[in-house]
Amino acid sequence: MEEIVQNLAEAIDSFLKIEQQNIDWDFKIREEKWSNKEIIGHLIDSAQVNLQRFVRCTYEQNFKLVYAQDEWVAASHYQNADIKEVLDLWILLNRQIIRVLINYPEDRLEVTCDTGKTEVQSHSVKWLAEDYVRHMQHHLNQIA
Repeated sequence: MEEIVQNLAEAIDSFLKIEQQNIDWDFKIREEKWSNKEIIGHLIDSAQVNLQRFVRCTYEQNFKLVYAQDEWVAASHYQNADIKEVLDLWILLNRQIIRVLINYPEDRLEVTCDTGKTEVQSHSVKWLAEDYVRHMQHHLNQIA
């Protein structure tokens, strides 16, 4: 888990070293696509869901927790939010995820939860944490 946490911290730190004022946060490739600000909002939603998964997996097994990403981004109105607030929330949620994962009980790393929307898709905490970092890096690369 230590390597996963290190990769997560590095992804965040690397992104924050980019000149934020040079990013067009409202830019959309197409109207139906997310803006750069909404991408960070999506990462906030992902952080909230995965934080719940990580915490609940310390004492539960095989629970189901999914989310509708487009609907959550729309419902949260990230496009109309101040980018500093959006970034601050994203940073704080990820710091909490790091706190949870760095102290994760070794004997609970293979506990699973169901992430499938229409069919069961069980994944271990370790897999979820690795996937969370990959997913974040993918979206941060879209912005950078």
